[in-house]
Amino acid sequence: MRVAIATDGGFVAQHFGRCPGFTIFEIEDGKIINKSFVENPGYKAHQPGQVPMFLRNQNVNCVIAGGMGPNAVMNLQASGIQVLVGITGKVEEVIDKLISGTLTGGESLCEHGEHECKH
Repeated sequence: MRVAIATDGGFVAQHFGRCPGFTIFEIEDGKIINKSFVENPGYKAHQPGQVPMFLRNQNVNCVIAGGMGPNAVMNLQASGIQVLVGITGKVEEVIDKLISGTLTGGESLCEHGEHECKH
């Protein structure tokens, strides 16, 4: 399983589409076998649909973020990618909770108005 966590300074980013990058963990048999960081191609010039496509091309199975807009959720889920939002904390602690089965998602921390994202 490949898990991408929206990352900002070692913590789960508040906004999926505008985070600096993603920490991608590859997990096998309940253990992390690889960890890498990839820059978000939409960080400086966010375009709807760009980041979900990028993560799909990274063979990601699950995306974790603090907040995410409904279109991004829909695009990811349409590709068979699980989405967990409402997550906060250090990236390393979050992946440990996911592996142990204790990570629980919630409401998106990102409120999308007509043309802007409010945190």
